[in-house]
Amino acid sequence: MEEPRGREMSPLRVAVIIGSTREGRIGDEIGRWFTKLAGGRSELELSVVDLVDCDFPVRYPDRATREIRDFTAQVAGADAYVIVTPEYNRSFPASLKQAIDYAYDEWHAKPVAFVSYGHGSSGLYAVEQLRSVFTELHTVTLRNGVGINLLDEPGEARDRAAERMLDQLGWWGVALREARAARPYIC
Repeated sequence: MEEPRGREMSPLRVAVIIGSTREGRIGDEIGRWFTKLAGGRSELELSVVDLVDCDFPVRYPDRATREIRDFTAQVAGADAYVIVTPEYNRSFPASLKQAIDYAYDEWHAKPVAFVSYGHGSSGLYAVEQLRSVFTELHTVTLRNGVGINLLDEPGEARDRAAERMLDQLGWWGVALREARAARPYIC
């Protein structure tokens, strides 16, 4: 990501959201792999939001709880997002949908990238459904992502896909951050 001449660019704040809360999940392992790879980029400032650590209420409350306010503040504070999601029964987990729905305005005019995993389909069915959800939230979803087939061994192709995705996320993140600063987003 090239910096504009004459001014120093602040790092792009990227929230990496780990969407599975199942016992025995591997989403945390995939999230660690991804943040280690992305952590080598000085133009990014990463934060990890692991939904297993969020104590959300069972029912959607009349008023936001402290946990909901903390989560939405993390969403608001990010310039871009990477969603780490499994595919369960050709969809994404309910824990991820619950968290996404707690925020609304906080998502607007920001890019979203996906690191998905599953058996055979590499989590791509989950990503396609998430694209619809994030379109409704006025985000820009990246075309390129990382799909991990749990039946395959990790390899260089996965790292290359992540690097390409991060290049695009950086471009969109900076472009949309500058656009939001120049003119408030209207939905």
